[in-house]
Parts: sequence; C-alpha cells; structure tokens
Amino acid sequence: SRREKAANIKPDADIDAFMKASSMGGLEANVNTDYILKILGLEMCADTMVGDEMLRGISGGQRKRVTTGEMLVGPAKALFMDEISTGLDSSTTFQIVNSLRQSVHILGGTAVISLLQPAPETYNLFDDIILLSDGQVVYQGPRDDVLEFFESVGFKCPERKGVADFLQEVTSKKDQKQYWVRGDESYRFVPVKDFVRAFQSFHTGRAIRKELAVPFDKSKSHPAALTTTRYGVSGTELLKANIGREILLMKRNSFVYMFRTFQLILMSFIAMTLFFRTKMKRDSVTNGGIYMGALFFGVLMIMFNGFSELALTVFKLPVFFKQRDLLFYPAWAYTIPSWILKIPITFVEVGGYVFITYYVMGFDPNVGRFFKQYLLMLAINQMAASLFRFIGGAARNMIVANVFASFMLLIFMVLGGFILVREKVKKWWIWGYWISPLMYAQNAISVNEFFGHSWDKILNSTASNETLGVQVLKYRGVFPEAKWYWIGLGAMLGYTLLFNALFTLALTYLKAYGNSRSSVSEDELKEKHANLNGEVLDNDRMLSPSNDGPIRMNTGNDSAIVEENSSPMQRGMVLPFLPLSLTFDNIRYSVDMPLEMKAQGVVEDRLELLKGVSGSFRPGVLTALMGVSGAGKTTLMDVLAGRKTGGYIQGNISISGYPKKQETFARVSGYCEQNDIHSPQVTVYESLLFSAWLRLPEDVDSNKRRVSQPK
Repeated sequence: SRREKAANIKPDADIDAFMKASSMGGLEANVNTDYILKILGLEMCADTMVGDEMLRGISGGQRKRVTTGEMLVGPAKALFMDEISTGLDSSTTFQIVNSLRQSVHILGGTAVISLLQPAPETYNLFDDIILLSDGQVVYQGPRDDVLEFFESVGFKCPERKGVADFLQEVTSKKDQKQYWVRGDESYRFVPVKDFVRAFQSFHTGRAIRKELAVPFDKSKSHPAALTTTRYGVSGTELLKANIGREILLMKRNSFVYMFRTFQLILMSFIAMTLFFRTKMKRDSVTNGGIYMGALFFGVLMIMFNGFSELALTVFKLPVFFKQRDLLFYPAWAYTIPSWILKIPITFVEVGGYVFITYYVMGFDPNVGRFFKQYLLMLAINQMAASLFRFIGGAARNMIVANVFASFMLLIFMVLGGFILVREKVKKWWIWGYWISPLMYAQNAISVNEFFGHSWDKILNSTASNETLGVQVLKYRGVFPEAKWYWIGLGAMLGYTLLFNALFTLALTYLKAYGNSRSSVSEDELKEKHANLNGEVLDNDRMLSPSNDGPIRMNTGNDSAIVEENSSPMQRGMVLPFLPLSLTFDNIRYSVDMPLEMKAQGVVEDRLELLKGVSGSFRPGVLTALMGVSGAGKTTLMDVLAGRKTGGYIQGNISISGYPKKQETFARVSGYCEQNDIHSPQVTVYESLLFSAWLRLPEDVDSNKRRVSQPK
C-alpha cells in the first residue's frame, strides 16, 4: 500500500480486495481460484464438467476461458496469450484484459497478448503495440505513438475508424490505398520493408535501438526475477495433487472399470462351459493338455482385460503434455499414481475370474495352489496394464498404438510356449521365446497346477517313475521344476516395473505430435514476395514499381504502362437454387439436470437451455445470430439444423410453410459448425469434388460438377 501511494497508483477495488485476501495464510488457493472464476465469468458453470463428444459439458467460449484461467491461477509473471478472445463476446474480452492490465501494473508482470480485431475499448487498455506483417516488426512502442508513425509515412486513420482495424489494413496490399492522405503525391504501394526502414528512423524506433545498445546492468536485477526451482512446489505435493486428480478421474470413469470386471465375469462363465470339470479327465497326457489350454485361456483373458489402458492413456496424453511442458509436474508424478492407484481394482477384476472358475473347472483343490494362481493372475494383469500404458505413451496416437499393441500381443502369443512349444521354435526366434512375458506366465501357472496332488499319479503304461503332471509338462515343453512358479512370478513383477519405467521415460523425453501446418501454394509465395518487395501481381504477370512513380510491367523487351485498378477477369457459374424460408415458434430445449447441480439442492429434473425462442429466416437476407458466450447460439443452431442427439426438444419448425422433416431437410441444408471435421488423407480439391458429386442436383452434368482444378 505504501508503494502504491508513493507511485500514485489507485488500484481497482477488486484487485485490491484480491491482494489483501490472498495475503492471508492458507487461503491463497481458494481466493485465487474464486477470483479468477469471477473475472472470467465462469462462476455459473464452476461445477460443470468440461465435457467431450460423449459427455455434454460447457460451451466453446467457456472452454476458451477455462484455458485462460488455467494460466492465470498460477504464479506466472510472464504471460503469452494467443488470441484469447476467440469465441468470446467483446464485454468478456474487455473484462479479462482489464483485469490482466490491473494485475500487470500492480504486480509488475509482463503480458504479451495477440488479439484478432479487438474492440476499441479493449485496444485502449494496452500500453505498447507490436505490429507484425510478413514476419517483420513494422512498429513496436507506446500505443499513443503508433498513429503518429503512420502519419509520418503518409497514412492516417479516419476519425470513426477503429485503430486496431486500421493497423491490420494499412500494411495490406488490398486495403492500404484508402488511408493515403498526401494529396500532392500520387499513391504508390508501400511494402513492408519500407515501413520497417521508416520505423528505424522514427523517434520511437531510435529510442528502442538506443535502449538496447546499452548492456543491462545485472546488479539492478531482482534476485526473485527468475525462479530457482524447476517446479512450483515440492515433489511430495506434486505427487499428492496427481493422486487426488487420478482418484477423481477413476471415479468419473468408474463405468469403464465396472464394465471390465463384468467382462471378465462373463468370460469366466463362458470358460466354465468350455472346460467343465465333469468333462475334464486326469487319466492321460492328452487330457492334461486340455487343462493346459484352460490355463492358457485364463492368462489370455487377463491380458486382454488390460487392453483398455491403451485408450485411457492415449486420450489423457494431450492434457499431460500441455501441463508437463508448462512445468506443472514431472512425468513420474503422473505415471506413479496411474499405476499404483489401479492395483486395488486389479484384485476385484482378477478375483471375478479366478474365484468363479478355479473349482468349477476342476483345477487342483489345494487352497494354497488356488491362492498362488490368484497371486500370479494379479501379477499378469499388472504386467499387461503396464505394457499397454507404455505402448500408448510411446505411440501417442490411437491408430499407431493399436497397431503396435496388436503386433506385440501376436508375438507374445506365438512365442509364449503354448501355440508353439519350446522345441518347435526356430533357433533364430528362440530369443523371442525367452523375452516373452506370456512364456513366463504360462510356465508358472502350469507348474503350479501340474505339481498338485491331483496329478501325482503314475500311469502303468509308462516305464518311467514320472508323475502324470510331469509328463504333461514335458509333453508341452514346460520346464518340470517347481521353482518356475517363483521365476514366473518374479518375471511378471520385473516386467511390470520395467514397462512402468519405460512409460515414465517415454513421457519424460518424448514430445507431443506437432500441429499440422497448412502448405503454402506457389501463388501465396509470390504474393508474400511481392508484398515484401513492393511488387504488384496481375494474373500471371509480375508488376514492379519503378523509381519514377508509375507502375510498369516487365515483359522482357517492352515496357507498358498498366492501370493500378486493373483486376483479373472473374469466372464462375450459377448453380440452380430454390429460395427457402425457415420459421420456428416457441422452441424449447432442455437436458437432464446435471448431478452437480442436484447436489447443490436443485430439485428440477431438467435444465432448460432454450426458453420459448421464436423467429424466422427469410431468403435473400443475411441474418446474424448474436449473444454473449453461453447464451445458447450454438444450441439454437444445432436444434434448427437437427444436430442435437440428446435432450428434449419442443416447438414447431417450418420450411417455407411445411413442417420440417429432417430426412429431406438435410438434403437442402448445409451446416458449418464450430468443429471442423475433414478426412486428413485427401486434398482440398478432392474434398470439394467428392461433395459436389454427392450433393449437386441431377441437372448439373458431370462437366459442371467437376470444379476447375487450380494449376
């Protein structure tokens, strides 16, 4: 407060209250979170899940604000925000930027924000402006001096024109001419390089260059300017936070684990009908092979049960990579809870199979061997889950992960010692037999069963004194030694540790797949080159400004004067189109009340999102649907277009006076929604051509359907 008074700063009331409240011990987290929820306008949906394609959640604009809030609640003093206004209304954008401005001024932070066409009120909140064009800095300095700079080079912003729109258009080849104010001079396109050169001689540019020429005195830097620790809190606190989140996610995904248990129980009943004890004899080596098959079937079911970890891992990776790269926590703080916390679920899943099938199939009735099989199955389940988590973390893509996981399972099964016994494996593949986890599992579970008292009989038909169990083991290529149970159990635990360690290493050092970048066509490259060098493009001919002023066309030996306003010839065709009107009356849309709101005391069973909306859209009239973020714009569009797959819709929708039928309405309507869904393996031309072939009417012949492909 003394520093603010000395600097003549009058803080915003909300900022002042926030600083005082957050300075109280033990309340930082709650005060920060609640305050950020308030300034972002998220307090109304604070207890609503974000949602995805399968789970209804918050709106697109609210998701954007959640992203901004995740960064603001931390201790960051340098904020880089890329187009945070996308999907937000102007009032919310103004409120967010205003709060950032207050906090930056008071707390001494740094914020660089790129905005797409901000409102004048939002633009006026900024202190400095950096104007980029074609990868070069056109202007960098105080906001108050930017108009003066462009006036010095001959361009003036009209009085009722937004400065932000002026700055985006003044460097554009198409829009620059309208701002030219030097009537005594003929207009000539000013390229970016000329703006850059002019700024270097402008007083703001000279001041920046002079400031940068003086080396920074490190003795003036604050010791707390840069943090000395890699993460915000201790490793124990990071682990606790991740454990809490993992428990929450497991509760939210409880259906997956319940279904996995149900799946194993169902497979146990199928296994019992296949290997029922009354049909299972112990009088020959051949019948012993049937018991071996029952054990192999159980091991496979337990392994396949861990396959769902693949999808659960891949789906959560984008969030992990974002938080890891922002140094929220290290990879081990994420991987350890995802492994340890799921061990209790393994006891239930494996118990649902072993407890039901063991005695019904007729395995050795000794209770010790029963629990030894249960313990081994637990280890196999943990090994399989760790394997699929590692594959998902290393692949980082669902398609690649499925391919590798299927391939690994195939190799493990073929070289596991059951489909091919050890003696049948070729010598150049024997290394695969020794590294296959399924081999150790099959050997351990077989030894546990066939060394039981049920198999200690000696057949009269054999000359050796070997028991029937030992003969079955030798016949199937299994090592007939009791110690192999403990070798197999140790191998399962070792593989579990190995795969979890590899999973941690993969998430530590691998990076997320980068976003795809659009390719630049040859015409776009020519246009950028022309904009940089001051050249003007006219169809396939390149025009360049001469030193004398008029624009001349380079045609080899000749030179000809070309008019500036010449434009390329327009080509196109008119498709048949039937005007349609759309009217809707008393549209109501409701969804089931979220459980979070019911927990807060809401007694209604439904939450109404659209409340009696009526209106009409006329042919030949362009209609704008406007409203603040979360007002229901997308919801109304989805209802009118027939894209809502859930909820309850009431009201009347008419097309040119006829009741709307979705089956025929979809043929005459087009919907460009927020989410862009395209096939990634086809070109832009092929996408449009395919749509044209499927959607254009029959009276448009094949020649007209085929779009003129750009050369």
